[in-house]
Amino acid sequence: MKELTKAEERIMQIVWRLEKAFTREILEEFKKDAPSYTTIATVLSVLEQKGFVAHEMMGNSKRYYPLISKSKYSDFAMSNVMSKYFEGSLTRLVSFFADRKKMDIDELDEIIKILESKKEAE
Repeated sequence: MKELTKAEERIMQIVWRLEKAFTREILEEFKKDAPSYTTIATVLSVLEQKGFVAHEMMGNSKRYYPLISKSKYSDFAMSNVMSKYFEGSLTRLVSFFADRKKMDIDELDEIIKILESKKEAE
């Protein structure tokens, strides 16, 4: 699997949310800084070449749908971040966020609950 560019990821987020969409529908989902119709069509073509989306013909129009789930890509992207910046260590990743982001007590409690439930499941 290849890493998505920012433009590709913006469009994939919309395709994942809509599940199936025409180029015009994707364009309508942009709240601000919308790319042109042709830019979206070009990015969709690239995403299709990379194996992220496919299309079905509906008359003369292409309706795109994801071939790779958001969950599968998230796993891939997080693995890349962990290996590039945290030497593959989850402990270093958590330490990074704990040191740099002001976590409130509710967030910390939620993290502890998640870890405890994982520990109990083993």
